[in-house]
Amino acid sequence: MIEQEGVIKYRLEHRECALAASVDISQINAWRGLLFRLQLIGQSAEKYGGLGYGNISRLLAPDSPRFLISGTQTGHLDSLRAKHFAIVETASPLNNVIHSSGPSKPSSEALTHASVYLHAPNVQAVIHVHCPEIWRQTKTLGLPCTEAEIAYGSVAMAEAVEQLFISGQLNQRPIFSMLGHQDGIVAFGESLTAAALALITLLAQALAIEQSGIAR
Repeated sequence: MIEQEGVIKYRLEHRECALAASVDISQINAWRGLLFRLQLIGQSAEKYGGLGYGNISRLLAPDSPRFLISGTQTGHLDSLRAKHFAIVETASPLNNVIHSSGPSKPSSEALTHASVYLHAPNVQAVIHVHCPEIWRQTKTLGLPCTEAEIAYGSVAMAEAVEQLFISGQLNQRPIFSMLGHQDGIVAFGESLTAAALALITLLAQALAIEQSGIAR
């Protein structure tokens, strides 16, 4: 079962308000812009039923569960403004509930982001992209993955992410593939830079594998 992006499946309680002026979006927006240029975040009529795909988040403070995340269906924008972000105030992945605030509602993958933050206390940033090359090479790369029957943005996905952490598969490699979510890849790290570099490095490895096959 492969599911598409864009539909919020969790129970959302959202308070619409302006993003506080103290919330700096410059770094998260810079990395998102680069991922957009690489077509790892975006929107295309030819992909995923024309829905936007990919999202990015960072904790607002190291000792806080609150995180800033790109808003739902912003994939078509090459650069975001404050009005395109949401703050997840609290989240309970296993209860399928998110409380948020901000000018936009959080991305459909916010529950997966919340699950990563919950189980990896040192993580400060999470990036979800659609990368066909990495996704196709999941097994060859030995990449941790959630199974094909597990849908994105669901309690089952939150449980699967928890099991990846419990099993230790994510201790050395901060990235995993969602086999039930076409091309879906999640990377995380102690900073946005660390998460993005892990993702881009793995993309280069996947491209090398695919190009070696063509060369033969």
